[in-house]
Amino acid sequence: MLFLRCNRGGKVDADKVVIKKYANRRLYDTSTSRYINLEDIAALVRNGKEVQVVDANSGEDLTRITLTQIIVEDARGQPSGLPLELLRQLIVASDRVGQEFIMWYLKSAFDTYQRVQSSLQDRLSQMQSAALSPLQMVKNFLQSSGPEKAGDSSEELRELRQRIAELEAQQQAGRKATSGKKRSRRKRARAKP
Repeated sequence: MLFLRCNRGGKVDADKVVIKKYANRRLYDTSTSRYINLEDIAALVRNGKEVQVVDANSGEDLTRITLTQIIVEDARGQPSGLPLELLRQLIVASDRVGQEFIMWYLKSAFDTYQRVQSSLQDRLSQMQSAALSPLQMVKNFLQSSGPEKAGDSSEELRELRQRIAELEAQQQAGRKATSGKKRSRRKRARAKP
C-alpha cells in the first residue's frame, strides 16, 4: 500500500514515505503498514525516497532529528565519521545565520562531490573503452583536438593522422592477406588426392 499525500499545490506526492514515531520510540512506516528501525529509514533515503518522520501524537516534524540520529549511529560504527573541527564549528554556529551558512556550504560541497564522482565515472568508462581500442582512442583524441585547439598549421598533427590512416590500412591489408592464405591452403588441401 503506497501512502499518497497532497502537498501545498494540491499535487499528490507518491514518493514521500511518512513514518510515525511513537512515545515508546517505535517507528511505523505508514506506506508499508509495519514497524521499522533507523537502518530501514536509511535504506529508504539511500534508495531515493523522500522520508518524513512525524510525532504520532502531536504531528510535529521529527525528520531532521531522525536523520541526524541516523548519521550519528552510522558514525559510531565507523572509525572516521565527520571531522572533529566541523562538528565543533556546527556547535559554535548556534545562531541561525551561521547554521544556514554551514548547511549551505555542506550542501554545496556535497553537490560538488557528486558532480566530480559522476565525471570521474564517465572518464573511467571512456578510459575502459579506450583501453579496449587504443587505435580508436588515438583517432578520437586527434579528431577532438581540431584546428581550433591545435592551430591550422600543425604539420605534426597532420602527419599523425596520416600515420594512423596508414596503420589502419596495413591492419586491414594484413587481415585480407591472412584470410587469403587460409583460402589457398584449403584449396590446395582439397586438390590433393
